[in-house]
Order: sequence, then structure tokens, then C-alpha cells
Amino acid sequence: MANNENQEMEKAGKTVAAPASVENFDWDAFENEAGIYSDSKENIAAQYDQTLSKVQVGEVVEGTVIGLNKREVVVNIGYKSEGIIPIGEFRYNPELALGEKVEVYVESAEDKKGQLVLSHKKARQLRSWDRVNEALEKDEVIKGYIKCRTKGGMIVDVFGIEAFLPGSQIDVKPIRDYDIYVDKTMEFKVVKINQEFRNVVVSHKALIEAELEAQKKEIMSKLEKGQILEGTVKNITSYGVFIDLGGVDGLIHITDLSWGRVNHPEEIVHLDQKLNVVILDFDDQKKRIALGLKQLSAHPWDALDANLKVGDKVKGKVVVMADYGAFIEIAPGVEGLIHVSEMSWSQHLRSAQEFMKVGDEVEAVILTLDREERKMSLGHKQLTVDPWEGIETKYPVGSKHTAKVRNFTNFGIFVEIAEGIDGLIHISDLSWTKKIKHPAEFTQIGADIDVVVLEIDKDNRRLSLGHKQLEDNPWNAFEEQFPVDSIHQGTITELTDKGAIVSLGDNVEGFAGLRQIVKEDGTTAQAGEVLDFKVIEFSKGTKRIVLSHTRIHDDSRRQEEKAEKADRKASADATKNSVKKLNASMEKTTLGDIAGLAELKAQMEAKAEEKAE
Repeated sequence: MANNENQEMEKAGKTVAAPASVENFDWDAFENEAGIYSDSKENIAAQYDQTLSKVQVGEVVEGTVIGLNKREVVVNIGYKSEGIIPIGEFRYNPELALGEKVEVYVESAEDKKGQLVLSHKKARQLRSWDRVNEALEKDEVIKGYIKCRTKGGMIVDVFGIEAFLPGSQIDVKPIRDYDIYVDKTMEFKVVKINQEFRNVVVSHKALIEAELEAQKKEIMSKLEKGQILEGTVKNITSYGVFIDLGGVDGLIHITDLSWGRVNHPEEIVHLDQKLNVVILDFDDQKKRIALGLKQLSAHPWDALDANLKVGDKVKGKVVVMADYGAFIEIAPGVEGLIHVSEMSWSQHLRSAQEFMKVGDEVEAVILTLDREERKMSLGHKQLTVDPWEGIETKYPVGSKHTAKVRNFTNFGIFVEIAEGIDGLIHISDLSWTKKIKHPAEFTQIGADIDVVVLEIDKDNRRLSLGHKQLEDNPWNAFEEQFPVDSIHQGTITELTDKGAIVSLGDNVEGFAGLRQIVKEDGTTAQAGEVLDFKVIEFSKGTKRIVLSHTRIHDDSRRQEEKAEKADRKASADATKNSVKKLNASMEKTTLGDIAGLAELKAQMEAKAEEKAE
């Protein structure tokens, strides 16, 4: 375009100067000739610089908010340009307004676009620790932004520092929903600083405690026992309910919630419920108030039917079970106890849980009733006929029955003939012949056993029973079968330190002492051996048979010795008779014969003596 202008000027006959270079252009001369500046440019620039703040990168200065929108905050620090800060750095202060003074950190005096770069967050961080310590020292109320939840409380942004807000320090009342506080700005007090680890603890509760303390003193000064107040359910525990009385808390113990049984307070009240309570007691020093709810209604025992008496039938629900019985609620707040012994006519030990459970609807008979003590005992078995009525007719002596084994003792077996009718079989009445050391050897619990009624004790509700009496006494026959000195084959079934138990067959047992089981070869018989035994003692009264195996071969040996002795005696007697006859014949012979006979006599006598020896 410049070339076109030169061409036009040449056509007009004008002289065109050579174009000057931009690099060599004298702007100062141009500006002075043009009259742009009244003074020199240097002086004017110096005067302008004096109107601007001296800004140094890295320092913290105070600025003024001159612009504000949803994304940015414009801050003027008196520099030639304003700084723009993201509004997120001011989220702890949602009430930020135009004209408000804020501290900023100068990150750069001029970026690529010539813009001043500021940071409010860094400014807060640089001064935060001093500000936090100052707030603790002066007990100052500060603002903080709740960033998020954490274990046991919340994380709060205070002066750019992450401080901990315990859950118990959020409010004076228990907090049920922590999330509603997230992203909120609240006022706090710094309550604790750990200088070493730079941990800060803040509290919002501390701000309102002083005010509440004054309210508590005022409320406590007006309290009276028996006074009825309205309150709000603040907290529910397993042992009671805390009630907010308008700045001071009171406790309704679980036992004072209702005249009836309460398993948990949640059955009676719920959170934030408003209700009237009565003051039972209070302690000015400890600021404790005991409240009652059930006391606002009449005691159920006072409203109990006046015509109710012992022997009447009542219905109710099982509310508590114990090993010893069940508590039955026949009306709200009115309970009676059915002892386990009154649940069944059965005499053997059983647990109450075998008959009833919590929640059962049951019918019972009133056994005792004490309105003053507010106590009642009930019976369930009385709804049925006592099985011991007419026992002599149902189970006369000598009658036979089948019973159920219920329990063992060392001396016998307890059995149940029918519901509520128990009896004892003594161990001696189990068998005519067996020696039973313990009933477990004979039967087992739960088994059926046939019995005979031996004796009835109606007053003490006892039956004496027998099992062996179902058969005739075999010892009458045994007396003839096992007389003394009779010999029988037997099997040693058991060895003891005193002797051996010997089975003689047909459930008959005898006893042989240790000396009576020595065999002919001198050894002692062992269990399982089958040997011959001689009866050396029989007692029908004590049902005892005493045996001996040793006696058999001892008697045999003595018989042999006796027979041998008899033979020797007979031989000696025969020799004597021969000598007598010889002597008689010699008297009749001549003298000549005497010498020969004398010699013969001597020979015969010598033989007789030798034989005798």
C-alpha cells in the first residue's frame, strides 16, 4: 500500500523521501514533536511507578475483592493489574462479598499474558499456623469449612490447615447423621494443638456450652421432685432413655418406663418423641436428673380386680423364663410366678423350659395372692386332677405295671409309672440271684421295666416297687438243688481281690475264696475256667452259696490216705492171728520139734515186722 502512495506522489511531481527503517525510528523525537508528553517520558514513567504498590514475588499482601462470580474472585492489591483467584480457595467463607479485605500470596507479578498471579490459599497456609496458635491463645471464634467425614469425626479446613473435629464436639446432642455437615462452613474454637505433629483439634460444641451451662443452672434452680415437665427423647440406650428438658438432660431408667416388663426402651419410646415426665430425683452438684414415665399412670396392682382370689383361674403371657420357673403377665405390670414344681405333677427334676417358652399364652390357678407386697404365685398342674388321688385303687399293692426308667442312684432306680407318679426300685429288689453293684448294670435310662407295687406312702407321695417279685423266689428250689457237700460244675466269671464269682447256671452265682480256687497242681484258677465246685455253705436268708474247688481234691487225697491206712491195719491184724495159731500148735509138739518151730517163728516175726515198717 505504501508503494501505491509513492507512485501517486511521483505522478504529482512531488519528491518522495527514502523510507526510514523501523529499527532506527526515533520514537522519542516523534512523541516530543507530536506533543504527547508535557514532560519527559522518563519523568512521567517515574511518577506513574510511584502510584503503584511495590510487589515482590513470594510475599503476602492484603487486597480488596473488586469482582466476584461463580468461578473467580478478582482482587486488587494496588498493582498495575488485578489478580484472579479461583473461588474454590474461598469455599470456607461462603459469605465473601465485594469490598472485603483478603490476604493473598504473590506468585508472579506478570505471567505470559501480563496478568498478576495471586493465591489466597497459599497466603492462608503461610500464616495459618500462627493464626491457629493465636486463636487458641485468645480463645477466638474462627470459621472453618467441613471438607469430609473421617473415623470418629470430621476434617475441617481452618486457615488452610486440616483440623480434626471429633464427633462428640459437633453439637451438645448426639449426631445421628454426620453427612449433613459436609460442605458446610461453621464457627469453631481451637481446643487443642499438638506442636510436634502439628495436629489441631477444633470444637463447635464449645461455642454453645457456655450458653447451655447458664441455661442448666437456671433450669436446675427451678426443679422440684414430683414436678412434671415436657421433654424430647434425645438418646436411647439399653439401660434407659435420655430426655432433653430444654438445655439440661435427664435419664429415665428402663425400670421407670413402664409398670410392665421392658426388654428394651425402644419398645416404649422413639427418638425425637415429645412426652411428659416426672422428676423423681436430682443432684445439683452432678447435674443429674432422674425421671420417670410410668409414675404418671396408676400402678396396675391398684387397678387389679378386687374380687380376684386364691383358687381363681387366670390367663396370661409368659414374659420371662428361668430354670426355676416362668413369670406370667396377667395384666400390664401384674405378674405371677409359676414355679417349675407347679408346672407338672411329675416328681423327677426337669427344667421350666421343657414346659413353656417366652410368648406362650397359658392358663393358671392362683395359689397365693399378696396385694400389699404385690406378689402372686400361680400353678399350672392344678388345672388337671392330682394323679395321687385314689392311688390305692389305681395302683394297689401287688399290682403289676410297666414303668419308665428316669434316674439312677447307687441304691436303686427311680421310675415313672404315670405322669406325676414316681417310684423307687431298690437295688436289692432287682434280682433274686445276681449281685448288682450299680443299677446301670441292669437297665438304662429311658428303658421300660416291669414292676410290682410293694408299698404305698401317700402322704409323702412315694411308691416302693420291685422287679424280682415278678418271679417266685428261686432260693426255695436252690436249697434242695445245692445242699452242702454237693458237687456242681461252675464257670469262674470274675476274679476279685477276695475270691471268685462262680456261675452255676440258671442265673445262680456262688462265691469261692482265693484259697478255694487252688487247683490240684498248686496253681490258682483263672477267669473263664470251668471246674467242679463243692458247696461248703448255703444260706437261704442271705442268698449266699459258698463254693470250693480245692476241697474236692483235698477230700479225695484224704480218702486215699484213709484207705491205705486201713489196708495196712488189716495186714498187721492177719499176721498177728497167724502167730497166735502157731503158738497154740507148738504147745502140742515134742521138744524135738520146738527147736525147728522156734526157728520158723523167728522167721515169721521178722517178716511181719518188715511188712509193718
